[in-house]
Amino acid sequence: MIQRRIIKWIKGVTRIASQARILEIGCGRGAGACLIQAEFHPAALHAFDLDYRMIRLAGRYLKDGYKDKICLYVADAMTLSYRDGVLDAVFGFGVLHHLPDWRQGLREVARVLRPGGIYCLEEFYPKFYQNFLARRLFLHPEHDRFYSHDLHKALAETGFELQGRLEHKRLGILAVAVKRDLID
Repeated sequence: MIQRRIIKWIKGVTRIASQARILEIGCGRGAGACLIQAEFHPAALHAFDLDYRMIRLAGRYLKDGYKDKICLYVADAMTLSYRDGVLDAVFGFGVLHHLPDWRQGLREVARVLRPGGIYCLEEFYPKFYQNFLARRLFLHPEHDRFYSHDLHKALAETGFELQGRLEHKRLGILAVAVKRDLID
């Protein structure tokens, strides 16, 4: 339900051409990939997770019409196996804050996007996930975590410009960032 609203918000903020090449990093059980497929109708949608169990769940979750349209695989967001500048959009729903080296993950997203490509991200800040309950339920790296200003600075340094955002500076951000053409 929440992811459906997030996708609708993204669609209202930016335009991703039909027939785009899209990647979802950290796809979990596959709900986001199904929503991306339904809303954007990409030519290619690849979705991966670091956890093989999640990919198996995603394979079972995919609707019949999507099994042949979404390519699921196991991979690491810090070393994407794509050539430079080949993707039109990358989606990441709460992924960067799980990466031990979140800046490397962000550099990889920037590397694989073409100039003008779209990075759609939903991220949480430590205040949201470093509490008693969240620590019992989920594992998160504890060192070099980012807050609003850190993430904004890293996005700018990797060539992204925010096109739209909803943010609570203590809890998290939902944003659409465009990869600038570094030649301008």
